[in-house]
Amino acid sequence: MDQDENPLAIPPSLPKEAIGEDEHKRPQPADDPISSVDSQDLYRVMRHTIDRLEKDATTRGDLKILSRTIRELRYAFTVFRPYRRRRKVTIFGSARTLPEHPEYQAAVEIGRRFAGHGWMVITGAGGGIMEAGHRGAGREASMGLNIMLPFEQGANPYIEGDSKLVTMKYFFTRKLMFVKECSAVICLPGGFGTIDEAFETITLMQTGKQTMIPLVLVDHPDGSYWRDMGEFIRKQLLGNGMISPADVNLYKITNSIDEAMEEVLGFYRVYHSMRYVNDHVIMRLKRRLSNEHLEQIQAKFNDILVDGTFQQRDALPEESGEPDLADMPRLVFHFNRRSLGRLRVLINYINR
Repeated sequence: MDQDENPLAIPPSLPKEAIGEDEHKRPQPADDPISSVDSQDLYRVMRHTIDRLEKDATTRGDLKILSRTIRELRYAFTVFRPYRRRRKVTIFGSARTLPEHPEYQAAVEIGRRFAGHGWMVITGAGGGIMEAGHRGAGREASMGLNIMLPFEQGANPYIEGDSKLVTMKYFFTRKLMFVKECSAVICLPGGFGTIDEAFETITLMQTGKQTMIPLVLVDHPDGSYWRDMGEFIRKQLLGNGMISPADVNLYKITNSIDEAMEEVLGFYRVYHSMRYVNDHVIMRLKRRLSNEHLEQIQAKFNDILVDGTFQQRDALPEESGEPDLADMPRLVFHFNRRSLGRLRVLINYINR
């Protein structure tokens, strides 16, 4: 079967660093423990929920929200499905940034570099930074999640009319797709929407609702947008005990495109992906850790364990649904599911 016959096939020329998990075969989201619930059971649950909505005499307005949400997500899942194996970066930033601005030019360069590594670039499909990311990546490597607005948000010419463009009514469905489908997030300066997207990504990782991904807040060389934001976080949130000291490791602030690229690509140097099996975290690695490295991890990160130790193992029987990852060594441990900032530091340490 050739690539045209199999939409999930991986182009032979795609670099290995751009190939992620086969989410089509994976039976559960990575942040959920594996259970025996199969798809037919879930369809029955959904049908039962619809029956309950009718019995509850749910208002037409509420039904319209639910109906539109399901239809939007179903279509978005369909559009993204052929590209699930290919790593993607989501780029956020202002729709109002002009082409002559250094932040626009930075987004073009970031998009170009990721496409050069075989990654795809997801943006909100509008103008400004969104347009710049697609401009750099090119149409073949671009995916868009547009939003219906009464102003400012037509699709940019680099994604308009493309089969990889999805237009959505609701911000919450759009934001779900932005984070669900990507392996990294890059934020350039922007307005309320960009700040919302950056902080939601942090919150999802801080609360364990999203598995760890690199989040990089990028400014142009002379800019202070994210540096000022970082100072606010440290002074107000950390200084007043509203976040943990390790939470500042969930993101990186930089004025360098080179540093931003290294933060993302370096994240997957050894670490590949993770999921939960029962109460344990299973980290899939691209190579085995040395005994010395494993001992150092045990000494430095013992505080995130409920009990036991860090163990290197082969794939667990519960992971049989992902045969493409079966040969990867695993780092298995009983994580306390609270120290997410420390978990992010652990991934950095694994990638040393």
